[in-house]
Amino acid sequence: MPQLPTRRGLLFGAAAVSAGAVLVGCTSNESDDEPAANDQPAADDKPGKQVTIGFAGPQADHGWLNAINDNAKSRAKKYSDVTLEITEGSNDTAAQIGQIETLINKKVDVLVVLPADGKALTQVGLKAMRAGIPVVNLDRIFNTPQAYRCWIGGDNYGMGLNAGHYIGEKLKGKSDARVIELAGLDNLELTQQRTKGFDDALKNYPNIKKVARQAAEFTVESGQAKMAQLLQAQSKFDALWNHDDDQGVGALRAIEQAGRDDFLMVGGAGALSAFQAIKQDDGVLKATVLYPPTMAASAIDLARALGQSKGIGGLAEFEIPASLTLYSAVVDKTNVDQYMSTGFK
Repeated sequence: MPQLPTRRGLLFGAAAVSAGAVLVGCTSNESDDEPAANDQPAADDKPGKQVTIGFAGPQADHGWLNAINDNAKSRAKKYSDVTLEITEGSNDTAAQIGQIETLINKKVDVLVVLPADGKALTQVGLKAMRAGIPVVNLDRIFNTPQAYRCWIGGDNYGMGLNAGHYIGEKLKGKSDARVIELAGLDNLELTQQRTKGFDDALKNYPNIKKVARQAAEFTVESGQAKMAQLLQAQSKFDALWNHDDDQGVGALRAIEQAGRDDFLMVGGAGALSAFQAIKQDDGVLKATVLYPPTMAASAIDLARALGQSKGIGGLAEFEIPASLTLYSAVVDKTNVDQYMSTGFK
């Protein structure tokens, strides 16, 4: 799962793109009608300079990470002027460094990297930038902005903030409301930021008290086990925020086994199973807060623009931004159909 970046970005020497034409968005320039992992259209400018994009991500051992790979691959297919060189993906730092060095040696035009460990892979990011290959750093951030031309990723603090506000608004008319939290891995900064955002949001609702918090491990099994412990310890509460929809599958199993339906649940990330449950609206899960894997598709868009010395449609700038933080939208039954195509399995 991703790590919260600092909000910073910097142009780096030869990787800075020159002033050029600005992209406009509408439909695909590719004749192949194969759908992407998300249904958003590709940029509708005419095919331009051929761009080879190297993509290096971690091992897809989690639904969200698998969706990252799917979004990158399917987005690249929408462009007739893009060739995608994709590595197998690894959570082994040395292996991923080797894969990126291979892409550098192949002289790809642009690199898109979701590092298994941002700190450990900073040097290979710097190596690419110094070789004149601009890097789009996806989600887990390198230690220095000199190692990337552009960062794009999610907002972990914003996830917690928006989950807290959603629950707060649902419970604002209830006195002495009680909420609990099923977090992710506590040794990750992203988990700490999600909790901080949640706690900060709840400060706006003096009638609400967080009475319990349990850390899980972003897996179905841990979600089920830790949720069972929470249910046993808390005989009555009004809302639950679960950080991750994968572990939420297990949490929902524990809730069903306990025969509990006396509270509302908000998930996190945007799994297809969560969207389907929200749409069906016959259980405790009422909403989920996005951490969109579509960021990988957007990273391909940015890499193509870099390779063709273009900017982004809708902005006055000639060049792409140094950083893009995605919004953690709340998806409930009122807007779930809009997001259904982006749900990951």
